[in-house]
Amino acid sequence: MDYPGNLFVVAAPSGAGKSSLVKALLELDSHLQLSVSHTTRQPRGQEKHGRDYFFVSEQEFDAMVAANSFVEWAKVHDNRYGTSKRAIEDRIAQGADVILEIDYQGAIQIKSIFANAISIFILPPSWEELRSRLERRGEDAPEVIDVRMKNAAIEVAQAGKFDFVIINELFDRALFDLKAIVHSQRLKFAAQRRARAETFKALLIP
Repeated sequence: MDYPGNLFVVAAPSGAGKSSLVKALLELDSHLQLSVSHTTRQPRGQEKHGRDYFFVSEQEFDAMVAANSFVEWAKVHDNRYGTSKRAIEDRIAQGADVILEIDYQGAIQIKSIFANAISIFILPPSWEELRSRLERRGEDAPEVIDVRMKNAAIEVAQAGKFDFVIINELFDRALFDLKAIVHSQRLKFAAQRRARAETFKALLIP
């Protein structure tokens, strides 16, 4: 089904800078809305319920799975994450552009349901830099970082399944690339026809 709004799906291994890039983009683009996922993990740092994630118990998550409330859900680093299908549909049906931070498993699932979703994968410039970023973050024990690095090898191998790939070597350059993808998508014929249906109709464009 076509919706007037666009759905952007951003995935990356932990430490590649996905959250920082999406946050910076949201500050620059008032037409974008962040889709907030549900998760069973505990909040980190300054994260807040309802703003960064909906933090729920294992039992609450199970109930949502049973009710088929998620367009996708996956287990990542021993925690589960899910995206509410209704929350996305309601927004893009109203013409909003929605951006979603997610793991690669969820991104692939969403692409199979929302055919017009634009998938973007963020890569680190090197394995050494990725480990360095995880260490500088100061949130994980060394053994946890080792697990994240092993998972990153699996995640990076999925980049070819995405529409766009950004290498986050210099943050400003990566942000420029992300902005360019969003802007160019809005100018595509199909996206313009969905978003400006009345204009196309008035101009007799099929």
